[in-house]
Parts: sequence; structure tokens; C-alpha cells
Amino acid sequence: MARTSARGGPQTRERIREVANRLFLERGYDSVTVAEIARESGVSSVTVFNHFPSKEDLFLDRTDDAVEFLRSAVRDRAAGVDVLASLHEQSLELFTQRHPLAGVDPRSAPFYRTVAESSALIARARQIVAELQRTLADELVADPRFDGDGPLLAALFIGGYGSVMVETGRRLIAGDPYPAVVDDHRERLERLFAALRDGVAS
Repeated sequence: MARTSARGGPQTRERIREVANRLFLERGYDSVTVAEIARESGVSSVTVFNHFPSKEDLFLDRTDDAVEFLRSAVRDRAAGVDVLASLHEQSLELFTQRHPLAGVDPRSAPFYRTVAESSALIARARQIVAELQRTLADELVADPRFDGDGPLLAALFIGGYGSVMVETGRRLIAGDPYPAVVDDHRERLERLFAALRDGVAS
């Protein structure tokens, strides 16, 4: 869960996030300071960091959502539904909803471009990937189906899902026709799960 303080709750957090994203997209991530974000949000820099652990997390702010997605796919699946089927179903639901975690919103190109232009954001994105991989591996420890291979599945799923998003981001930045990008994203997502099913869980 995101941290809050006596100086503001969810509304304050959302205001800070909106201001930060606007400034980052307008001027580039590295050109904006936390002090500027705080000033435009009407709060102190301390309050900003009460809500976001780092400057990078002001922009890459979906980590909690991603953790919840992974945990829900494992813990909340119906009886008889295996983990891969649950991950597949929920990934397609994100895609259908054009959820930010799917990375296919037509407005995502500026987001991808901002990340690609900042070494700090790229480094933080890699840290988040590692954190998500550990989260899924921890969730799979007790699943006898994988017989100790939970960390392998976690690495393959998180890495594969990330590769699907990176290619989609590349194409959106390049200005490829949106319907073609979406169709390709869906096809690569399906290929990912086919590979996981045939190569890991057979």
C-alpha cells in the first residue's frame, strides 16, 4: 500500500501524481525536481516522499497494482484453475480493459517515450521487474504443480510479459497504426502463454 500521512490522504497522493506526470511529460523526467512538483501540488517535499518512496515512483506508480494482480491470480483463482490459466485470464482482462498494466492504451506513447529517455526510470523499471518476479515466485512456493520450479515460471512470465510491453511501447513511440499495435500485442501475449504452457507446465 502507498504511504500516507496526517498531511494528506488519497486525494493528496492523486494530486501529487497528476502534477508530477504532467510535468514529466511536458519537460522530461530528468528536468523536473521534486521541489517543483511539491510546490505545484501545494505540499512540501516531505509530504511528496510520505506518499512516494522515490522520485521514480512518482512516474512508475503502478507497482502496488501489479503486485495485487499477481497475488490475486494465484490466491483468488477458482478451484481447479491452475496458475497459468489464471494469469492468462487476468492478463487478457487487463488487455480488454486497456488497463495501464496492459500497456496498450493509445495515450501510452508519451509514457513509454519518457521512460526510454531517462536512465533513472529505466533502472527503476528493472528494479520493479525484479520485485515482481520475487513476488510471484514467493506466491508459487507452496504450489506442488511446479515442484520447486515456481521461481522459473515467475522469471519466464515476468520477463515475457515485460518483453511484450516493451515491443508495444516501441511501436507506439514509432507511431505505428494503433489497431495493428493492439492486434500484435494480443498475438504476442497469446504466444507467451502458449510457450509457458508447453515449456513449463506440461
